[in-house]
Amino acid sequence: MIDLSKLKSGSDIRGVALGESAVLTPELAARYAMGFAAWRAKDGHPLRTVNIGRDSRLSGPAIVKGVADGLRGMGIDVVDFGLCTTPAMFMCLLTEGYEADASLMITASHQPSDRNGIKFILPHGGLNGKELDQVIACAKEAVPGAAPTGRLIERDYLPAYQRILSDRIRKGLNTDAEKPLTGLHIAVDAGNGAGGFYADMLRSLGAKTDGSQFLEPDGRFPNHIPNPEDEEAMAAISEAVRRSGANLGVIFDTDCDRAAIVDHTGREINRNRLIALISAILLKQSPGATIVTDSVTSSGLAQFITDRGGKHYRFKRGYRNVIDEAIRLNAEGVECPLAIETSGHAALKENHFLDDGMYLVTVLIVEAMRLRREGKELSSLLDGLKEPLESVELRLQTLGDDRFAAADTVFDRINAYAAQSADWHIAPDNREGIRVSFDLNGGRDNGWLLIRLSVHDPVMPLNIESDVEGGVLQMAKSLYDVLKDADNIELKNLKSFINKEDEQHV
Repeated sequence: MIDLSKLKSGSDIRGVALGESAVLTPELAARYAMGFAAWRAKDGHPLRTVNIGRDSRLSGPAIVKGVADGLRGMGIDVVDFGLCTTPAMFMCLLTEGYEADASLMITASHQPSDRNGIKFILPHGGLNGKELDQVIACAKEAVPGAAPTGRLIERDYLPAYQRILSDRIRKGLNTDAEKPLTGLHIAVDAGNGAGGFYADMLRSLGAKTDGSQFLEPDGRFPNHIPNPEDEEAMAAISEAVRRSGANLGVIFDTDCDRAAIVDHTGREINRNRLIALISAILLKQSPGATIVTDSVTSSGLAQFITDRGGKHYRFKRGYRNVIDEAIRLNAEGVECPLAIETSGHAALKENHFLDDGMYLVTVLIVEAMRLRREGKELSSLLDGLKEPLESVELRLQTLGDDRFAAADTVFDRINAYAAQSADWHIAPDNREGIRVSFDLNGGRDNGWLLIRLSVHDPVMPLNIESDVEGGVLQMAKSLYDVLKDADNIELKNLKSFINKEDEQHV
């Protein structure tokens, strides 16, 4: 029997669900669902009704059946929404007529088509990692197979969720018009995930959607990985925009909690650009507000937010981390309208701090339509964003049994070197790992690196950015010299990068 803890991925369950190597079977999914129900009952909140949805993966229906059987065997009513999105599975808990005690979303987000997973959602939001540990502990005691006594009800929630988004567009444009997006051309790429309905919604609101592609749900993902960070996926939507002459392109991941866009030229607006764009919009509405991001955002983004009167607050990687920190800051009286990761996970205060890529895109479309009436493009809001000339991300393996001790050794070496170096400056707002600014080629703070410990793996991701040519190589060499004698970090990826760059500069 597999150790149920092995399939934990942050605050979700993830695992191979198709083929001979499948580990997330319907029976195992039933145990996780039963563990969730047992944990809620133990906590004094017994489940009576649970909503279930899934993305387009081929294993989805079987996993849904396993989960539903497990819950119904405990006397819990199950409402099956069929194909759905993760954000919709949260919103249904707040929508009159669809309320339940919890939702389960069957998805593995952007992971390969043979994977699947379970996201656990309560009316106040998704679980955190510690809560999931308690669910797994209860799941280890679960024994599926009891005769179902709970009801199974099939319903469709996406039309109700679509109305929420449509209402947000009309509200944002201050109109009751039936087709408020008339004159705007938007190409949608759903990557054969769950988000194809968004193009239909935009057409119903008057937008032209020629150039939209991969809208049909297909869990094989035959065209490209549904991931706004994937180069092939972004190239596909960029080409669709250029080919169709659209004003804007929109792309979602499989379950639509992440998104990115491209402008009318096909230029990608994801990662730092996406954060800058939504920050520019929200800072006009909330002057002086604080924008919470993950730790790997660029120095140019920080300056962009500052120049618009905002405050940039870097926090730990992980969408739950940035969301929880934004909620905490607001509770302390700090106005914080946005929590966002460079991966495209974004949660707005106005939307219950729900991690919802489709809602984010809807806010951007409202602004695109407003600016179009003024003869401007949405991407004009990015004017003044300074982007790095060079950047790289490497992954360095920790050695030994204690990855935390290995990371501490790395951090100690960097701190010690920076203390006696005039060109290394430890960032004052380190909340994850160590971020160091560099003075390159006679300049000041024109390069930086961030090294941190992965949340789950014995790996230290390393991000390096430079505003000057050759700066990334300089910083990589400097870091290598500091760490080369450390015996608990594998530097071969760093050394390979340095050798490759040296060869290209010969």
